[in-house]
Amino acid sequence: MRQIPSVVTPGNHDGVHLGHRALIDAAKRTAEAQGWETLAMCFDPHPTAVLAPKRAPLLITSLERRVELLKGAGCDDVVVLPFDSAFAKTSPAQFVERVLLDACRAKGVVVGPDFHFGHKRSGNVRTLRSWGEREGFTVELVEPVMFQGESVSSTRIRRIMSEDGNVEDAAAMMTRFHEITGRVVPGDRRGRQVGFPTANLEVEPIQLPKDGVYAVVARVLDGAELGRLHGVANLGNRPTFDAGHAVEVHLFGFDGDLYGRRLRIGFAARLRGEMKFDGLGALRQQIVRDCDQAKNALQLSSPELARWI
Repeated sequence: MRQIPSVVTPGNHDGVHLGHRALIDAAKRTAEAQGWETLAMCFDPHPTAVLAPKRAPLLITSLERRVELLKGAGCDDVVVLPFDSAFAKTSPAQFVERVLLDACRAKGVVVGPDFHFGHKRSGNVRTLRSWGEREGFTVELVEPVMFQGESVSSTRIRRIMSEDGNVEDAAAMMTRFHEITGRVVPGDRRGRQVGFPTANLEVEPIQLPKDGVYAVVARVLDGAELGRLHGVANLGNRPTFDAGHAVEVHLFGFDGDLYGRRLRIGFAARLRGEMKFDGLGALRQQIVRDCDQAKNALQLSSPELARWI
């Protein structure tokens, strides 16, 4: 049982984008005025992974990272609820009693217009307001945040990154660069053959942008503190060598040993799609152009977008 009442915003909050931040801001205004806590509530795993595994989306952010970002966006705490087939049968009444009242001690709930809860999404905003009147909590509705004429959503962010590699608009909707984290593992060392050593990443199962070449900001998460590094990343099947899918990162001005370390990279700009080259010479010339273009793109990007890397 929580000691302090809360204003809670429930949902998956994948990506912690502008829409989620609007919910958190609204919850925080009420919570601070009353001396309560601001809570985000999310599920693990994503409900679709349990209810319809074949349709389950790749997540934009891991659970651990999502909790960090939610707290960074202003939440005092994050309540993570295990989601399984038994929980999926929770009725709207049980959700209110067990989750909002018992787990969160909610005095206020902040949601968007498409909020549904309980078995088969049978509860909605009107249902929630009826329960609020009965149990003594307020319900605030926050309208979707719009970007370029369309509402911001996790689904939209996944789509533009996977279909178009549009990491620039994704960053604008998340107020940060989309990022992935991976451990550096031995590769085939072809990068060194052309004068551009790369870190080969074994990445977590997170939504990747469309295959191609990107300007990136990177940070080593363990070991020596190196600060933020700039570089260029290649995602794809490396058709010049038919070498299979990989995520490789060349860091400007860095030639140290990163094997075994965890590297987080944020995607600042898409430079081009995959290309097949006639030999190492042609590949090297293109990498030189990629690096120049990446440096220009990173110079023009907002430092604010890299703050979470």
